[in-house]
Amino acid sequence: MFFFAVGFETTTPATAMAVYQADQQGIENLSLLVSHVLVPPAMSALLSSPNCVVQGFLAAGHVCTVMGYEAYKPIAQKYKVPIVITGFEPIDVLQGIYHCIQQLETGKYDCENQYIRSVKSQGNSLAQQLIQEIFEVVPRRWRGIGEIRESGLGLRPEYSLYDALKRFESPLSSLTPSTAPQVCISGEIMQGYKKPNDCPAFGTQCTPENPLGAPMVSSEGACAAYYRYRNHRQLVGQY
Repeated sequence: MFFFAVGFETTTPATAMAVYQADQQGIENLSLLVSHVLVPPAMSALLSSPNCVVQGFLAAGHVCTVMGYEAYKPIAQKYKVPIVITGFEPIDVLQGIYHCIQQLETGKYDCENQYIRSVKSQGNSLAQQLIQEIFEVVPRRWRGIGEIRESGLGLRPEYSLYDALKRFESPLSSLTPSTAPQVCISGEIMQGYKKPNDCPAFGTQCTPENPLGAPMVSSEGACAAYYRYRNHRQLVGQY
């Protein structure tokens, strides 16, 4: 069985449990191409850019349900940006924005938890222990952005039996890293430099059915959201 393990900290525990169970049961016909990524290092990389235009973050509630939010506090204080752990209902998002604006207006920069019904400061300790048992921190290349140090997870050497890159080194070594088409500006959109409708491919060459970049692939992506609600723009004006 070949499994493409992708996603942020939210999906990592399930991958870790699959490897753990396979190891415990002596199952060898499982191979994983691991591409899990970590949020805090990516945020730090974004904020450390001299061209950064980000004024605040609504941090993903499901990620913090697993990992907690202690790692976000030093980021907020170092870069002087509000970070609000936010849920997914409309009222959650509105409250998250409100708390961000409050911090910006008062000059207070901290990590707040709006999603208190699900997120605890320390997160899910059992899930974290399992992740640490199976994975180690590695560099990771982000499509449209480039490589970010310590922003990914890879299988530890003791679980290399399940690492597809090592197990099938010959056929996989010929693969080259994927890059977005030249017309796609997904990297600039993800970093806040551009909006989806600034992209010449938006809504024509690039749609949810034929995505060119990551923000259009996921239904949670900025480009996908702009595309889905593009017919409502006349009601609310330009945004």
